Amino acid sequence: MENHISKISRWVLCPACGSKTRDRIRADTILKNYPLYCPKCKKETLIDAKNLQISVIKEPDA
Repeated sequence: MENHISKISRWVLCPACGSKTRDRIRADTILKNYPLYCPKCKKETLIDAKNLQISVIKEPDA
C-alpha cells in the first residue's frame, strides 16, 4: 500500500538560506506565528502556513 501523506505534504524550506528544515506540512496544515528553526543557518523565523503556502512574518523593531 502506498503512503498517501508523501503526495500531500512538503518539507518546509528555510526562508533565509533555502535549505530543508526538520518540519513538514500537509495540505490541511494551518500555522500562525510558528517559530521555524533552521539547523543549517541556525536562524529562527516566524512563519504562517496555509494550503502549503508559507509566508514570513516581519517582526516589528523594538
